[in-house]
Amino acid sequence: MPASIELIGSVAATITTFAWLPQIIKILRDKQTSDISWGTTGTLAAGVLLWIIYGLFIGSWPLVLANVVTFLFIATILGLKLRYG
Repeated sequence: MPASIELIGSVAATITTFAWLPQIIKILRDKQTSDISWGTTGTLAAGVLLWIIYGLFIGSWPLVLANVVTFLFIATILGLKLRYG
């Protein structure tokens, strides 16, 4: 695969993975999670977990790594929802 395509994928993975940080920071600052949907966040976590499994099957470590970090961020949000919900 050309390096330019890999670069696009890497930038996309970085942006979508770290897009969760502002949400985590807001929750920690406000200690409020009533606007966070259990259903949406739980469904997203399940989908990301499936991306991790898929990445393992096809041997794509960038895909696995990006989704592991994303899953950890989403799990953090769910944990904070339990705490502050």
